[in-house]
Amino acid sequence: MAVCARLCGVGPARGCRRRGAAREQRRGGAAGDSEPDTDTDPEEAGGGGGSAEDEEAAERIEGGRPLPHPGEAGPAGRAPLSILELPPELLVQIFGSLPGTDLPSLARVCTTFRRILRTDTIWRRRCREEYGVCENLRKLEITGVSCRDVYAKLLHRYRHILGLWQPDIGPYGGLLNVVVDGLFIIGWMYLPPHDPHVDDPMRFKPLFRIHLMERKAATVECMYGHKGPHNGHIQVVKKDEFSTKCNQTDHHRMSGGRQEEFRTWLREEWGRTLEDIFHEHMQELILMKFIYTSQYDNCLTYRRIYLPPSSPDDLIKPGLFKGTYGSHGLEIVMLSFHGKKAKGTKITGDPNIPAGQQTVEIDLAHPLQLPDIESLRDFSELSRIVLEVQEQVRREEQEQEHRQEEENPSQPAAKPLGGEGAEGEDNAAGAEGSTQDKAPASQPFVLPMGVISRNEDYPRTCRICYYGTGLIAGHGFTSPERTPGVFVLFDDDRFGFIWLELKSFSLYSRIKVAFQNAEAPSREAFDEMLKNIQSLAT
Repeated sequence: MAVCARLCGVGPARGCRRRGAAREQRRGGAAGDSEPDTDTDPEEAGGGGGSAEDEEAAERIEGGRPLPHPGEAGPAGRAPLSILELPPELLVQIFGSLPGTDLPSLARVCTTFRRILRTDTIWRRRCREEYGVCENLRKLEITGVSCRDVYAKLLHRYRHILGLWQPDIGPYGGLLNVVVDGLFIIGWMYLPPHDPHVDDPMRFKPLFRIHLMERKAATVECMYGHKGPHNGHIQVVKKDEFSTKCNQTDHHRMSGGRQEEFRTWLREEWGRTLEDIFHEHMQELILMKFIYTSQYDNCLTYRRIYLPPSSPDDLIKPGLFKGTYGSHGLEIVMLSFHGKKAKGTKITGDPNIPAGQQTVEIDLAHPLQLPDIESLRDFSELSRIVLEVQEQVRREEQEQEHRQEEENPSQPAAKPLGGEGAEGEDNAAGAEGSTQDKAPASQPFVLPMGVISRNEDYPRTCRICYYGTGLIAGHGFTSPERTPGVFVLFDDDRFGFIWLELKSFSLYSRIKVAFQNAEAPSREAFDEMLKNIQSLAT
């Protein structure tokens, strides 16, 4: 700011009053274009409605015609000594290349800058470059809304809710993606495909939208229900948390009552009717979910989630996957890598293992060598191999604790985060690399006899397998425990997990959606996010 002040001859720079007085005298007492402006809001960066002369000047600047001013052009042959002497259309280009959040500071410099910042070309560029608004914003002139209004009252004001969020719906969770969609900000709830079609694309429906139709504040509308948009409200509770509220919940009700609402929800959620579902336990789970989630149709709280950071050493690219969970249907899991461990965290959950819990953990330091295809069909043979590795892992953990006690006899052995240490990570990376170098590109794979799979169309070849553990619990997350299993990597976009104790198989497929504003600012921020959603689930 001080640099701008010295360049244009205003502000607290030494000698600016003397230069300002001399400039005023040369301009014949013209009123101070150097009057400072104290407004810092982007909404006011271009001024709050100035005179007709100022509006005409802004139009002439936007049209590419210079705005004549006695002091804006130096004598012939002399280079400009001040930014104010540059042609206004050049200033428009310069200001348009700056972040929108910096423009209010420019508006404080002088009224000339403030007048130029009324030029809609500047704000049209900021809307396009910062938020990807590619629509013809000139159409806004019909409604009397300027690009500056769109930037300040819509995009800038609600920028903190853009990105990925997890709604607080008890154990069920969810995945919300808030994006700029044309001249709207829309919150899309992403839903897994219908069970058991794990390779199908994700489904999505709008929960709310925000738009600007006139020069007042932006309008928030609830999109829940079947009667069209209606009045809603959004409140930013704190950093990385916001809530939505519907002010007209009667729009959520259907004329046929709760029975019609349930049948409609069942077709949307499961793609079938209750009569098509013959499993009694599955019917109970579905009815329970409908009753529970219906309580949240008027008010929801969302907490920010990040996509996992990636590394060249990762087994595959981390990210979001959809997987089969027996009678609970398809659920969304986030796969992330942590040294010698890979973790699958539930983004959506169920009454047994709620959203936020770590559903599977893969030990990348212990690859499994599967037997030949005929022996693999024997469940007892696979169990023998896995249990041997489980015993090996238990011994290694005991040896590590014993070494730590010897190195620090006065302190109790501290368990490393996630059961891993820096040395273990290095050893794991080497073990993983050597194993992958020796492992064939693919090997035949078949599920052992007696293992239940919701999706029989699983891949018949795999790249590599690892020892892992899966989290199981009773209803209401009672008596949770980790049980041994097998992580099976099929390709870059699919993996599976065999739950030995349950004799069940889950197939996971990558969610191929390019989510925006979802990258974690740092590895530490991502780890903290995982810790927070797990503590909330617990």
